[in-house]
Amino acid sequence: MDAIKPDWIVGFSDTYFGIMAMALGRRFACRFAIDAYDNYESYLPWCTPLRFLWRQAVAKATAVTAAGPQLAELLQQARPERPVYIVPMAADPPGFIPLDRTACRLEFNLPPFKKIIGYCGSIYRNRGIEILFDAHDILKKTGHDTDLVLAGRIGKSIALPTSAKWLGYLPDDKMTVFLNSLDIAVVLNRTSSFGNFSYPVKLYEAMGCGIPVVATDTPPANWILKGDVRFLAHPDDPYDLADKIRQALTLNRIEYGEQTSWEQSCRSFEEVLSQQ
Repeated sequence: MDAIKPDWIVGFSDTYFGIMAMALGRRFACRFAIDAYDNYESYLPWCTPLRFLWRQAVAKATAVTAAGPQLAELLQQARPERPVYIVPMAADPPGFIPLDRTACRLEFNLPPFKKIIGYCGSIYRNRGIEILFDAHDILKKTGHDTDLVLAGRIGKSIALPTSAKWLGYLPDDKMTVFLNSLDIAVVLNRTSSFGNFSYPVKLYEAMGCGIPVVATDTPPANWILKGDVRFLAHPDDPYDLADKIRQALTLNRIEYGEQTSWEQSCRSFEEVLSQQ
């Protein structure tokens, strides 16, 4: 790196990388930026030294960007006299677009004509996955014949209901196909030090495919969905989640309006750096 003589060091993805960016910025006497998409302090809340170094890095960074306004406001506390810029999350290229639902279901051997509720991501208790299990049970008991299909890593303490089908952890190139197989994509979170500052990329991906979504009504999800109550379910409330899914099952493809692209977010980040 001595031969490269960097103009910028960028830390992203976790607390450690922000701290490393600060250390490398000092070593090479160059500017450094932090690009945050979660409240990383929620990952290891008990590790006080790590939190101290993270906050120091945020305070001293030449530039700080956040995935949304709630996280920006949180990070602003560490640098009250200097701005935190918003660079929204975006679906990964080459792009999440509407595809033929029947053809997509064939790839996963899913029933072509049945209503399918899907979830992809961490199948963990701290995301509220059992709320989805309960909501699906409520739908079944009230006469709604739907399948529940899951993709992602399963937490050790999670027991899948017999009514759910698990496709395992899917490779990235299958995610567009999976989402386009669904009638409803459910995006779960909890109101917590993590969920209140989390901007789920799966929500952006499902919206790009035009799939009706039902998301836990955390502040970030509300911001992403522009407060559209059709798609927002009360946290930790399986009855409201079931009701929102029931309503969304009457929809087909949704036009969410123009979404931020990966390229646009890259340009926004580049603009932030150029202003320093």
